[in-house]
Amino acid sequence: MSEDLFGGAMPAGSESGGYDASAIEVLEGLEPVRRRPGMYIGGTDERALHHLAAEVLDNSMDEAVAGHANRIEITLGLNNRLTISDNGRGIPVDPHPKFPGKSALEVIMTTLHSGGKFEGKAYATSGGLHGVGVSVVNALSTDTVVEVARNKQLYRQRFSCGAALGGLEELGPTPNRRGTTIAFTPDAEIFGADAKFKPARLFKLARSKAYLFAGVEIRWKCDPELASEDVPQEAVFQFPGGLADHLKEQLGARNCVTSEFFHGNQTFPDDQGRVEWAVAWPLYSDGSYSWYCNTIPTPDGGTHEAGVRAALTKGLRAFGELVGNKKAAQITADDIFNEAELMLSVFIRNPQFQSQTKDRLTSPEAARLVENAVRDHFDHFLTDNMERGKAMLGFILEKVEDRLKRKAEREVKRKTATSGKKVRLPGKLTDCASDDPNGTELFIVEGDSAGGSAKQARDRKTQAILPIRGKILNVASATNDKIRANAEIADLGLALGCGTRKDCDPDNLRYDRIIIMTDADVDGAHIATLLMTFFFQEMPAIVERGHLYLARPPLYRLTSGNQSAYAQDDAHRAELEATQFKGKKVEVGRFKGLGEMNPGQLRETTMDPKTRSLIRITLPHEYQKQVAVKERVEQLMGKSPEARFRFIQEHATTVDEAAIDA
Repeated sequence: MSEDLFGGAMPAGSESGGYDASAIEVLEGLEPVRRRPGMYIGGTDERALHHLAAEVLDNSMDEAVAGHANRIEITLGLNNRLTISDNGRGIPVDPHPKFPGKSALEVIMTTLHSGGKFEGKAYATSGGLHGVGVSVVNALSTDTVVEVARNKQLYRQRFSCGAALGGLEELGPTPNRRGTTIAFTPDAEIFGADAKFKPARLFKLARSKAYLFAGVEIRWKCDPELASEDVPQEAVFQFPGGLADHLKEQLGARNCVTSEFFHGNQTFPDDQGRVEWAVAWPLYSDGSYSWYCNTIPTPDGGTHEAGVRAALTKGLRAFGELVGNKKAAQITADDIFNEAELMLSVFIRNPQFQSQTKDRLTSPEAARLVENAVRDHFDHFLTDNMERGKAMLGFILEKVEDRLKRKAEREVKRKTATSGKKVRLPGKLTDCASDDPNGTELFIVEGDSAGGSAKQARDRKTQAILPIRGKILNVASATNDKIRANAEIADLGLALGCGTRKDCDPDNLRYDRIIIMTDADVDGAHIATLLMTFFFQEMPAIVERGHLYLARPPLYRLTSGNQSAYAQDDAHRAELEATQFKGKKVEVGRFKGLGEMNPGQLRETTMDPKTRSLIRITLPHEYQKQVAVKERVEQLMGKSPEARFRFIQEHATTVDEAAIDA
């Protein structure tokens, strides 16, 4: 026997624990992508599936933005087959100097971190900078065919699961064709047998890309069996006005503060790229934002967002100073943006993103470039027509006054249960207008994307929104110091205003109902569980009085012709298909998250008291039952992993299906 580092006895000969050179596994080619797809496309769910389409489309968009293509075609066929083609230069097909016997096309399709976008020689600005996009698509598809029309010759090569099925074929002359065509079928073993491209989602993607670059024409086509009232079999998108056309369509007939909304574009100095924007202030809006970098959606914003916020805030303050209004110095970015509808698109060299899925732009120079470009135009927008500028300033100053008034009223009327002192409210809380707690509701939602949809879907008078970022602290296994230091928990306490633990007084609760509204998936259920644990431990009196609820967002939307319905889960979906839609062809859409639902859908299904369904969370009155609940919470959420393991062992045989993250 020998001893380990901690003094424990180890069996002789087991010092290495079997960990030697033979235990080191080397994954070659595209095998890492198939083993861990979540590292490259964020998972294997519906969002990840459609990310494959975006990766291929983004390559064609890069050709258009670079000035080498003006037409892109997207065709969705049966059996989940998607084809995307462009009339650009075509992927190079000549032999690659570093890979003897392989064409550049084969290298690009089968090798990670290969492409023409690293040094900026082939593309000044592009969305695919990691060199993994199309090779990842190839790795996660069972049948990929690439055709290249280049130098008046047509070439083809086939692939499966990331591997070439043969060499590059030369098919002969094609004098009237140029560009690249990629057709692929996602692997059902990766994404699931029921995972299908959603025509409506791809149609929306194609349309939005056409708005982002005025010089491109995008043609949409799908099999007749996939067409519907919302998705035609064929369509052509081309918008000369770019984002201005997009915003004009979104605004419809709504009245805005100024008859002309603020839009424009500007090239950055020294050929560093350009920016395009469109902003309007409708008279009644909770705000909506669309951020893009190199035609890639960045739903979490980033440094380009910071640039436009700074430009408009500084510009409006300066205009207020120009016209002698001292109150303008109190304007904040939130006063300007909370009710604005904004679209911003930047094109920059070598952008940096937070992850491969590119949800947030982190390039530091983007903030400065965007601020300088937009600020000059905004100054002219305000001063070229002084009446327009004064109307804009007056509208924003009303928001400032409302904000300061609400702050003063809250500090006077709403006090903590523990100290009775004035309190502040969390900045990300979108409060309701009513000062009377009776009938009011606080929706705790998961993330800024869902928060944005919820703000537009809510009843402004009685419904408040508090977004939280990700999974909050598990209070059942955390120390008191960690609980007190946690920002999300502090925000919850500030928003509710009723104190915690022995100081929790439901009479001081600022809302009648607290509604946990998370995504209808495993992660959403986990977040909801953590929140219920928080209320059970920190605010048990709130639960006892019946103030805590769970929202029930749908998981599916079923559509057949003009008829549609929502299903809570698989069982409900099967029931609807067997009754309401019996004998009909049904298109089934799965909601990955609340942020993917438009405000109208979210209001109808989850937030409108007339049509929604809630689950009330309560505690039993009997002491013995309360003790049993406390023991179960401690078992499942407490500090002992052994207790959870025993529970899983005891109940594993009763579970029909388990959701396991890859």
